[in-house]
Amino acid sequence: MLDCEISFDLERIDFRATSDLLMASYWGAGRSDEFHRRAFVNSCCAAAYIDGKQVGFGRAITDRTVFAYLADIIVWPENRGQGIGQRLVQALIDHPELGTVSHWSLSTGDAHGIYEKLGFKASTDGRYMRLDRTPQ
Repeated sequence: MLDCEISFDLERIDFRATSDLLMASYWGAGRSDEFHRRAFVNSCCAAAYIDGKQVGFGRAITDRTVFAYLADIIVWPENRGQGIGQRLVQALIDHPELGTVSHWSLSTGDAHGIYEKLGFKASTDGRYMRLDRTPQ
């Protein structure tokens, strides 16, 4: 796995590059910069850096006690396939403020293998439900 630095410093994140990449993703289409500003401030964010240059981002939406939802895990296209996404997820799971979180969840359309390596399993127990709605 590639050696990269993981930082939780929100001020250090290259907002422009991160927001643009998320808006270009299949799950972030239709979002705005304002959406991302609000989402980042209200989440535990992590960014990956190689030689000081940001190459990845991810966040956990969490109460910092029981529940966390992984979102917006993304690696810059030229840096994919090097284990950076896995490092970001592991760093969020291991974050000192999230040590008591026992319920981690996420949604993915294409990265199941990454999450399975970290112990995630598809939910088939019939307990999890979801509500999709059009935002106001």
